[in-house]
Amino acid sequence: MVKNETEDKIICYTDVKETNKKLKHIRGDGMSKIITISRQYGSGGRIIGEKLAKELNIPFYDKELISRAAKESGFTESAFENAEKKANNSLLYSIAMGMSAYGNRDLGFTHLSLDDQVFLAQSNVIRQVAKEGPCVIVGRCADYILAEVPNVIHIYIWADLEYRKERAVKSYNMPVEKIEENILKMDKQRANYYNYHASEKWGRAENYHLSIRSDYVGIDNAVKLIEDYVKFGERG
Repeated sequence: MVKNETEDKIICYTDVKETNKKLKHIRGDGMSKIITISRQYGSGGRIIGEKLAKELNIPFYDKELISRAAKESGFTESAFENAEKKANNSLLYSIAMGMSAYGNRDLGFTHLSLDDQVFLAQSNVIRQVAKEGPCVIVGRCADYILAEVPNVIHIYIWADLEYRKERAVKSYNMPVEKIEENILKMDKQRANYYNYHASEKWGRAENYHLSIRSDYVGIDNAVKLIEDYVKFGERG
């Protein structure tokens, strides 16, 4: 029996832990300074990641992952961009996605939805860039995808809501009307998307090495904190 390409991808996805073990064997102890950043909307996580990558002189990946995944998978970039936006309601999202079909082998390969295939393609790219060398990856469930790969540091950036409202207006030109509602909606989308695709809960402390409140320390100091954390870990 000949396997089709989709079937091969599903096997790769459902065997995330096994794939990561192979990455560990390939990279050995040399895979240092791979940093994933999860963040609340408006907390400055993306700009912190960009500045951190510049300071460490390593590649930065956010939307760059979408372009690469689209190119390698054949899916459109909009398919990747829209996936997270659909996750407004956790129950409805799970129903629409087939109640975690790709996580249940009893349902078979034919039940893999388009969004599941998109997530799989993105996951493969994330593991590939991790294999290529040190980098900073923002969002995309990268902390979960690389959870068992050694020498990867997982960071969570959060902030007070008022601070995030101010940044959303200044940095993202978000309208003041219903700004709190829109910010919380973005957080909910990220949480539902993560909670559906991962076996962990978004924002839970034990999923990260370091959690930083950006409104308390500031953007630049947050970058410095992560730099120091990386250095202390390497010395240990």
